[in-house]
Amino acid sequence: MLESALTYRLGDRQISRMGYGAMQLSGPGVYGPPADEATALQVLRDAIRAGVRHIDTSDFYGPHITNQLIKKALYPYPDDLCIVTKVGAKRDAQANWLSAMSGAEITRAVEDNLRHLGL
Repeated sequence: MLESALTYRLGDRQISRMGYGAMQLSGPGVYGPPADEATALQVLRDAIRAGVRHIDTSDFYGPHITNQLIKKALYPYPDDLCIVTKVGAKRDAQANWLSAMSGAEITRAVEDNLRHLGL
C-alpha cells in the first residue's frame, strides 16, 4: 500500500490515520469499568468487522480497563490489526491524571500496556 494522506508508515506497516479511539470504553471520567461490559466488548468487535485496523488506547484508561477489554474482545488479534498506545501519565485512586515521565515510569507503562493487551 502506498503512503497517502490516509495512511502513514509505522515500522514496516502502513497504518490508517483513521482508527478507533478506545478511551471512552472505560467508566465515567475514563476511570473504572464500563457500566455495560458486554456492550463495550461488542463495540470493539463491531469496529473490527467494520474494517478498523488501528486502535488507539493507553493503560492509564481505567486504569488498565480499556486494554483488558481490547484483549478480552479481540485476542488473538488479527494479523493486520495495529494497536497503538500512549505513555507518560498514570491515574491515582481519586482518578486524577498524574505525570509519569521518568525512565522507570515509561518502562513500567510500556510493560503494563503489553501485559494487559496480552502481548
